[in-house]
Amino acid sequence: MIILSVLFFIIGLALLLGGGWLIALGGSLYYCLAGVALIAVSLLLRKKHAYANFIYAIFLMATLVWSILESGLSWWPLATRMGLFLILAIPLLLIAFGKHRRGWIFLLPVWLAAAATTLSPLMVTSPTTVEGELPRAVSIPFSSDVDDGDWNAYGRSNLGQRFSPLDKITPENVDQLQLAWQYQTGDKKGPKDVGETTYEATPLKIGNALYLCTPHNWLIALNADTGEEQWIYNAKVPAESQRQHQTCRGVSYLPPSDSKPLSAVQKVSTPSENLSSLQCDAQLFLPTSDARLIAVDPETGARCANFAENGELDLMHNMPFKQSGYYYSTSPPLVTGGVVIVAGSVNDNYDINSPSGVIRAYDVKTGELVWNWDSGMPYKTEPIAEDELYATSSPNSWSVASADEELGLAYFPMGNRTPDQLGVYRTPAEEKYATSVVALSLKTGQVAWVQQFVHHDLWDMDTPAQPSLLDLDTETGKQPALVIPTKQGDIYVLNRATGEPIFPITEEAAPQGAIAGDHTAKTQPTSALSFKPENLTESDMWGATPLDQLICRINFKQLRYEGRYTPPSEQGSIIYPGNFGVFNWGSIAVDPKRQQLFGMPLYLAFTSTLIPKEGLDLSDSNKGEQGVNSNEGADYAVDLKPFLSPLGIPCQQPPWGFVAGASLNTGKTVWKHKNGTIEDMTPFKLPIEMGVPGIGGPIITDSGIVFMAAAVDDYLRAYNLADGKELWKARLPAGGQATPMTYLNSKGEQMVVQVAGGHGSIGTTIGDYVVAYKLKK
Repeated sequence: MIILSVLFFIIGLALLLGGGWLIALGGSLYYCLAGVALIAVSLLLRKKHAYANFIYAIFLMATLVWSILESGLSWWPLATRMGLFLILAIPLLLIAFGKHRRGWIFLLPVWLAAAATTLSPLMVTSPTTVEGELPRAVSIPFSSDVDDGDWNAYGRSNLGQRFSPLDKITPENVDQLQLAWQYQTGDKKGPKDVGETTYEATPLKIGNALYLCTPHNWLIALNADTGEEQWIYNAKVPAESQRQHQTCRGVSYLPPSDSKPLSAVQKVSTPSENLSSLQCDAQLFLPTSDARLIAVDPETGARCANFAENGELDLMHNMPFKQSGYYYSTSPPLVTGGVVIVAGSVNDNYDINSPSGVIRAYDVKTGELVWNWDSGMPYKTEPIAEDELYATSSPNSWSVASADEELGLAYFPMGNRTPDQLGVYRTPAEEKYATSVVALSLKTGQVAWVQQFVHHDLWDMDTPAQPSLLDLDTETGKQPALVIPTKQGDIYVLNRATGEPIFPITEEAAPQGAIAGDHTAKTQPTSALSFKPENLTESDMWGATPLDQLICRINFKQLRYEGRYTPPSEQGSIIYPGNFGVFNWGSIAVDPKRQQLFGMPLYLAFTSTLIPKEGLDLSDSNKGEQGVNSNEGADYAVDLKPFLSPLGIPCQQPPWGFVAGASLNTGKTVWKHKNGTIEDMTPFKLPIEMGVPGIGGPIITDSGIVFMAAAVDDYLRAYNLADGKELWKARLPAGGQATPMTYLNSKGEQMVVQVAGGHGSIGTTIGDYVVAYKLKK
């Protein structure tokens, strides 16, 4: 009895004190009143008085009413508000069965009613679920310059659709998929690697070979039938602590000039870096994290002597600043129209004087510079002279580009100028092209059009995803469309020839009040097709127990928050959607025949705090996207991190991750379901479906199946595109934070391949696996 009394007193006192603090901040009265009630129960228990049970029964019923008013009949919000208090009632009920039967008579029915009500949401559809079904009728014919059984570019082709015309695996037989082979690269995260060491590669399939890169820029060729290693080219990238990312999303392919298929890939026993360089017809292009572009022969893994300097091109040429680890390419270059076009990533928030975000086109055979487009000086696209420099820290394009050769245009998703949260260093040209998609001429690099998605971006809302190109039936006839998702949750559908919106874009009023010397845009654009979240409220704050919920509520009230686009501040601001974005580099997949899309919207809030430097020593500041970044040369450092409870879980209530399907004809979301479990988020391996975060992308097959891993539990899943229902899943040996692909092997069997190596910054299981699945015979 004494121990129970002390427990009630401690919990009650914490709720009373914290609740009083919350009231002072303008928050809910509930926690303070709950603290008073639990302290009263504690004192009555110490006196062994039956009124302890009466008061607790009244408290439990009041808590249930308050919980329903705040969260409705939604399982996770209701369960975590009620769970601890339902558990605490159990010893009171046991005591009531002993000496205090009058208390039991009242408490037991209240407890049963509260428990039944708390469990009742499990029996009904979640209020966050949207049920519907996309039509399966074919809208328009499909054609592609890629063989049906191949996967020749990151998004299968330069259209970036992530759609395969294969249909051997269907909704009816997908549950018969089994492991066909498994390969380990040998390239694993090391003790000296940066935190964001990630395995994000999507392999290419050409002929009967698979080609993929690893985080440390090994290029590997595998037999597409068996997964047997054919050769490895090791770019020998040195370790560098100043990189923000250690990753490679993929390589690019130049077909042979005579358009004939590749010869059989040779199994090379000698390490390929020691092979003699040769004159290449077909070529693979490997971007490296030490800012090189390497051309490799697909058959042998030898470097291509015809390209640049013995197959290697130094991408640091003409850079205004050349700090080691500040510039590199994480995404495959664009090979099209006789050029290989390379963009790169510039570290966020390290230094106001950083390398340029220039986009450059080189002759695909010789490596000679054909044109360069720098958003800091956008009209000067002729090749730069040897003694000239590109613009300092200009906005970069770190994600994957797309191209339409018939229109002669390449489409680049654009990021922001560093520092991302400080706008005082930007030129008018940089303001125009930051956080946008820009269409560049394949021949000259000149701008055809630009569409911006955030004005004066202070939130690191880089356009993160490859544009998807398809021909779209609209009310005014067929239009060449470009579909691109954004971090802030909008999906823009534009005419890719002109940049004009196909779905309306409107300007909405935005919060004001940047730091002194800076400004915020009065309005921000939003698309008619959008997955943007509702604004957070205090009642959205969440935790495993009422105690960490209370702390999250206090933090919510202390931070600045006025909705989407709340400016960063010295006070600390909630940024929602956060830096991970609603969509990221995994992008979406589109079905060009049925004109539908599949996406994985994510909802996680971050906090952004500007720190006046004024003599602070930030030499030990974080080298990564999260934590304190020093912004060398600026007046402010910035502290970026997820908005988490003291237990390390998001302060906002779940679900945090969904899968969704939408019609590109109507612009309407047809279905939306929570996605993923907490199985790999806790030590208890509980496969509880909660709707978890993820990073990675989907693919669609012509049979109407979507394959995607991405979530923070280690599974590859198959979904029905029509209604979003999960059809199959397979346990992966490591985190699947990469986009899968599918192809036909030499026997005509459809294969599905997933790279599983984990993601250093979100804590999924680290590995070095490539796994392939096919139907049982």
